[in-house]
Amino acid sequence: MNYNIALIPGDGIGPEIVAEAKKVLDQVCQVYGHTFTYEEVLLGGASIDVHGVPLTEEAIATAKNSDAVLMGSIGGDAKTSPWYQLEPSKRPEAGLLAIRKALNLFANLRPAYLYNELKGACPLKEEVIGEGFDMIIVRELTGGLYFGERKTFDDNGVMTAVDTLSYNEKEIRRIAVKAFDIARKRKKKVTSVDKANVLDSSRLWRKVVEEVAKEYPDVTLEHMLVDNCAMQLVHNPAQFDVILTENMFGDILSDEASMVTGSIGMLSSASLNETKFGLYEPSHGSAPDIAGKGIANPLATILSAAMMLRYSLDLDQEADAVEAAVQKVLTEGYRTVDIMSEGMKQVGTTQMGDLIASYIG
Repeated sequence: MNYNIALIPGDGIGPEIVAEAKKVLDQVCQVYGHTFTYEEVLLGGASIDVHGVPLTEEAIATAKNSDAVLMGSIGGDAKTSPWYQLEPSKRPEAGLLAIRKALNLFANLRPAYLYNELKGACPLKEEVIGEGFDMIIVRELTGGLYFGERKTFDDNGVMTAVDTLSYNEKEIRRIAVKAFDIARKRKKKVTSVDKANVLDSSRLWRKVVEEVAKEYPDVTLEHMLVDNCAMQLVHNPAQFDVILTENMFGDILSDEASMVTGSIGMLSSASLNETKFGLYEPSHGSAPDIAGKGIANPLATILSAAMMLRYSLDLDQEADAVEAAVQKVLTEGYRTVDIMSEGMKQVGTTQMGDLIASYIG
């Protein structure tokens, strides 16, 4: 199969980690007989340096014409970079928000997986961790409280602020469909998280999710209030498979889940639109302090590439091979400095990519 992939190296360690992910994808092509055609896109600080803006219309067009987008990291040191002397609308992160909007990326996917080899980094007790956990949070990304009407005003001498939480049934249905489709590729369980005991928006959320669930009789649905879910994530994380939730709840719960894994350098993510198109990126930042030193951990980006294979290209076998290669590298004791522990073998960015590519075949 032939696929067009837009590459966004971005800023900081972005070019280094994207290069290793591309190396792994090239090995996938060689082993499985695919062809990936790459076109590089400037975004963030890299685009500011060349074009004076964090995102151009040409970059958006290139992304839209691809089958998927693989990104490194965006941004720099807010204290020292000249990018942050610009007005907010022209800073690197504004480009990231703009491309998400332009591509209509309404579904955010954040896996939280605990590798047995990295259990020591997990902040939870061993009896809570058990055999580990493997979940994915599916967060609605373009609606809810963050995008509702807001205002601050003087109400008879009292300063008052109002933020509006609004969802319609179409917004809920499309994110629910994504969650159930993903559950079918996993353990076939969806936990829908809301606050239906208080909020009208959550009551509508629950109603629509139940309607969608009827179309997936092979997937188990359970409802959970958001406060209980926050507790359960640290009490019994293994119970979860796919967590489906709205924008603000997902923002909070995905950060909690990432900390439970103990290592942000291992966390992949994806943002999808109504088709299979998506933008894939590591959850960590651009780490400008270590850029160019050859010590950045490329695993989150490589795992993001595996997500791209699975969710945008429907290449499940190839995605499995990449994930198995990452597992093998960890099992054999190879570590970048951020996940290094006593008795392990420390490697740099390039060597880690070489190792993973060599294990695909």
